[in-house]
This record gives sequence, structure tokens and C-alpha cells, in this order.
Amino acid sequence: MNKKDYYIIMIHALSDCQSKNIGNNTNIWQFCIIFPNAKIGENCNICANVLIENEVNVGNNVTVKSGVQLWDGITVEDNVFIGPNATFTNDLYPHSKNPDWKLKTTTVKQGASIGANATILCGITIGENAMVGAGSVVTKDIPDGELWVGNPARFVRKIIGGGTHVK
Repeated sequence: MNKKDYYIIMIHALSDCQSKNIGNNTNIWQFCIIFPNAKIGENCNICANVLIENEVNVGNNVTVKSGVQLWDGITVEDNVFIGPNATFTNDLYPHSKNPDWKLKTTTVKQGASIGANATILCGITIGENAMVGAGSVVTKDIPDGELWVGNPARFVRKIIGGGTHVK
């Protein structure tokens, strides 16, 4: 049996990971809460103090830094970076015990990067290889390969080759 045949995940003893849908080579650090129906791909790093609800899909090779909550209705595709304390929502007009509440979904496309303390309103799609600057407030869709910053977040420039190079 070679190393590829082993199913290896690390779930810190001080986390509450109820999901069985965790991919190979994924690390879940201390004080995380992972709900039973959450899906997390392979080779992910879920840092300390992260909460992931039931109706969340996290792709492969994703990094979720400390202090992030991924609420029901959020999809994070492969190779995404989510910076510390980035905030997601799933309700544009939150009220406690609202009987008319409707889940609004959010998608973070492959290769996107979200800076620390950014706020992502629900119903948004962040495009492939897009970047959101630290502290930005995203109120509308971000197209593929663009850098957006500010409050509200605005287009700054195109990103070359899906990396950090900008023109």
C-alpha cells in the first residue's frame, strides 16, 4: 500500500467536526465547528475559529483563515483563499425568527482570493481568479480576473494570469 492509498485528515481535538464529508489531506484546526452536512474537499486548511454550516460546499486546495463563518448557501470552489475574519452573509434583511426568510446563495469561483476583514453580501458571485482587497465591502458580482477594493468595493484593475500581477 502506498501513501496515496491512505485517507489522512487532521481534525484538532478541540474542534467539533460533525461532517464525514472531509477530503484527504485536509487540516481542521482548534475551535472549529463543522456541521454534519458540510462538504470540504481535499488538501484544505481550515484554520482556528472557523464555523462551516450544513449547506456549504468547499472545494479542493482551499485555505480558510481564522475567524471566518461560512453560512448555509455558500459555495467555495477550488484553489480559493479566504483571509482572516472575512465575513459572509446569507440574508440581505436579517430579522430574528423571520418566517419569510429566503436563503440567498453566494459563490466564490475557482482561484479567487478574499482579503482579511472583507464583507461579502449574499447573492454575490466572485469570479474566477478575482481578488477582493482587505476590508472591502462587496455589494455586487465581481467578474473573473479583476481586483476590487473599498467600501463599497469597486473595480481597480485586471489581474494578469490569475496571479497577483496586475496591470
